Amino acid sequence: MNRLRCAFLHLSAGVAVVLAIPGMAGAQNYPTRPMTMIVPFAAGGPQDVLGRIVAQRVSEILGQQIVVENIGGAGGTTGSKRVADAQPNGYTMGIGSVGTHAHNQTLYKKPHYDASADFSPVALIAETPVALITRKDLPPNNFQEFIAYTKANQAKMQFGTPGAGSSSHIACVILNSIIGVDVTNVPYRGSAPAMQDLVGGRTDYQCDQIVTAKPQINSGNVKAIAILSKNRSPSLPDLPSAHEQGLTDFDIPSWYALFLPKGTPDAIVRKLNAAAVAAMNTQAIQDRLKTIGSDLVGPERRSPEYLGRFVADEIKKWAGPISASGVQF
Repeated sequence: MNRLRCAFLHLSAGVAVVLAIPGMAGAQNYPTRPMTMIVPFAAGGPQDVLGRIVAQRVSEILGQQIVVENIGGAGGTTGSKRVADAQPNGYTMGIGSVGTHAHNQTLYKKPHYDASADFSPVALIAETPVALITRKDLPPNNFQEFIAYTKANQAKMQFGTPGAGSSSHIACVILNSIIGVDVTNVPYRGSAPAMQDLVGGRTDYQCDQIVTAKPQINSGNVKAIAILSKNRSPSLPDLPSAHEQGLTDFDIPSWYALFLPKGTPDAIVRKLNAAAVAAMNTQAIQDRLKTIGSDLVGPERRSPEYLGRFVADEIKKWAGPISASGVQF
C-alpha cells in the first residue's frame, strides 16, 4: 500500500469517527437556516410575549432568524405536541410552561405526550407571578371580601381563562377548590379575548399572569385583588399577596422554559442552551422582562439537567392539588 493511499485511509477513518459522534457534525455549524419557535397559545398572551422577547435575542446570537408560530388549542397541548413530534434537529423548539409541562400531565386522562420523556430540556427561563383580578365594578376590594362575595354569588358568577387546561385555568380551579366555591369557567382561545371580556364586564374574574394583567391593572380597566403567591411581586409592590391576606402558604407561580424534541443531539441542545443563557445575561432582556413582571431564574437553574429534574418535580407537585380539585379532561 503506497503512502498516499495509506494517508487517505487514515483521513477517511478519522472523518468517520467524527461523524459517528452524535450531533457533532450537525452542531458544528448549527444553525445554518431559520428556526421555528412554537408558542402553544394565541398571540398576545404571556407565553407569546416572553417567547418573542427571547427569540429575538437568541436569533441575534445565533445569526439565524427564529420564526415564532402560534399553535393554540387544548390548553397548550396541541402546540407542545407539535414540538414533541418535530424532527430532532434543533430547528423546531417550543416555549413550555407549568401548564403545558406539569399541570396537563394530571389534568388529562390520556395526556398527548409525556412531558418528562418526549422532550429534550434546554433551559428554564423565567417565573411569573399570577394575580387574581376582577371586573372593575365587582364589589370586593380585597381577598377576604372576594371570598365572601364569591361564596354568596357563585351560582351566577363566571371566571375566564385563556383555555381549558391553561395555567391560568388551573390557578383559578385550585383557588376555587381551596376557598370552597363552584364557579362556571368560560374558556377562550387565548389571553387577549379572555381579558377583553373581563374588561368589558362579561366575566367576573380571572387568575392571570402579571405579564398580561399588569397593563390592565395600571390603566384601571380591571381591579387587582391579590398576588396568588406567598410574597408580593416587585412589579406590583402595593398589591398584597393571598398569603398575607389569610390564605396561608398559597403559591401558584407560572414558569417558562425552552424545549426541543426528544432525541435532539446533545451538542445542539448545549449550543441552544448557551444562546438562551447569553440572551438571559443581556441587560436589555433583563430590563424588558422586569418591566413586564417576569423574573429570570438564577444562573444555577439554567442548565438542561436542572430543567429535566424541575419538570419531573413540578408534575409530582401539582398532581395532588389537581386531582383534589376534581377537574379532568
